[in-house]
Amino acid sequence: MLILLAFIIVFHITSAALLFISTIDNAWWVGDNFSTDVWRMCTTNTSTCMAITDEFNEYQSIQAVQAAMILSTIFCCVAFLVFLLQLFRLKQGERFVLTSIIQLLSCLCVMIAASIYTDRHEELHQSHGYRMEVSKGQYGYSFVLAWIAFAFTLISGVMYLVLRKRK
Repeated sequence: MLILLAFIIVFHITSAALLFISTIDNAWWVGDNFSTDVWRMCTTNTSTCMAITDEFNEYQSIQAVQAAMILSTIFCCVAFLVFLLQLFRLKQGERFVLTSIIQLLSCLCVMIAASIYTDRHEELHQSHGYRMEVSKGQYGYSFVLAWIAFAFTLISGVMYLVLRKRK
């Protein structure tokens, strides 16, 4: 039982780490001499960064991605704290339903963020607010990590739903 508990804790911490990295790191869309995320656009050769502001055409879409990723990260951290509380407070045989619901909300938020970015990436990168041509890029590793975090939070949420507190 302790091995299963340790696995679940490590899996949840890994999910949270993936969410933090994909939210913070500047690699959702990359090209030869630039990288951009939901917060800023940086040029590689001059090491200058420019914040994404309301000058961009699809700023509302970027704000939706920002909000969903932040909510996802918060829900994942709260789910872990609730799990730790429930671990010591639940009676034997009860399920971690509240933890599962919060983790599945985290899963939903990261799915919404990555889906919006996937759907709107062409319009996002056609904006005249960029100093250079960014439409010739490709998805970066932070975007991929967001989708991996979606899968991890989904699996984690289902695990909590199935998991019962045992001796």
